Amino acid sequence: MSTKLFANSTMMDLVDLNQKSLLVAAGSIAFNPIFWNVVARQEYHNKVLTKLFGGNSRYGCYFLAAVIFGIGIFRDFLYEQALRQQPSLDVLQTGAVKLAAAVLFFCGNVLVLTSMWALGFTGTYLGDYFGILMDHRVTSFPFNVTDAPMYYGSTMAFLGSALWFAKPAGLLLTAEVFVVYKIALMFEDPFTGAIYAKRERERAKKST
Repeated sequence: MSTKLFANSTMMDLVDLNQKSLLVAAGSIAFNPIFWNVVARQEYHNKVLTKLFGGNSRYGCYFLAAVIFGIGIFRDFLYEQALRQQPSLDVLQTGAVKLAAAVLFFCGNVLVLTSMWALGFTGTYLGDYFGILMDHRVTSFPFNVTDAPMYYGSTMAFLGSALWFAKPAGLLLTAEVFVVYKIALMFEDPFTGAIYAKRERERAKKST
């Protein structure tokens, strides 16, 4: 795609809304957290995946993890394809922006990968909803930096990619990623907190 001059461009020039790939990528970004939240809550209330795997909650969790990982890779592919079909912006094509993009992408992935390491496999992939609870709250890095390192790290990686390719449309999609994740946290944090609060109440009853 062509490179636009910032001084001579309007917002409509910088983002090509006629490209279907942009809408598809936006749809995928919105779909993923909706999907895993709906499926995880169905599992918690109705044991849908546990029943599907003959009563084995771990197999159900592993299956959901594979699906989440797969749709995440597909979302990233759609995002990259969408960026390729969008115009670039001249003021973003500088060495300083490239450096910032690389730093954002690297730091974002550090947050994502270290949070997965700290949580473990089932902790990362919604094991709480399957009754696979962690012994205690994780407070080590990166959770001592932010309470949602996977979400913020992923957002940073999206932003880094948008800047690296100098695509204003990528900045727009990154804003969507941020908003979608913030909304997801509004649902996930209270629900997960309630799961662990219930466990503590049950432990308290047993000890009395």
